[in-house]
Amino acid sequence: MRAVLQRVEKAQVAVSDRIVAQIGRGILVFLGVAAEDNESDADYLCEKIIHLRIFDDENKKMNLSLLDISGEMLLVSQFTLLADCRNGRRPSYTHAEKPERALFLYDYLAKQAGRHVRVAKGEFKAMMRVTLTNDGPVTILLDSRQIF
Repeated sequence: MRAVLQRVEKAQVAVSDRIVAQIGRGILVFLGVAAEDNESDADYLCEKIIHLRIFDDENKKMNLSLLDISGEMLLVSQFTLLADCRNGRRPSYTHAEKPERALFLYDYLAKQAGRHVRVAKGEFKAMMRVTLTNDGPVTILLDSRQIF
């Protein structure tokens, strides 16, 4: 499972000009589910995301987590994070999980995170417009298999 985290002041997702999800201060998470990912991959990312100390404390040092600031999470499915661009010029998505299983794990991660913070979700498999106001910017890459 791969995730791109962006620290945001606010973010929203629209589908067909209709806002389907929005958050205030928190983390926008773009999530790609890989073939063979399972609940333990989602649990790892969930724990990492909610505890990652990427918010400023009173001394302007990144020392606070999403939990510490009572922040929110916007979760957006993005299978293109699994793109393999090593050969040729057209990305291959053979490493991405099938949609049914990916949706299950996407919902699972949202449910797990929702036990700790408010979670809003984009619309799975929809063409989405994501609007955000970066805070920093701070952008973090995570992989449940810890390859980077």
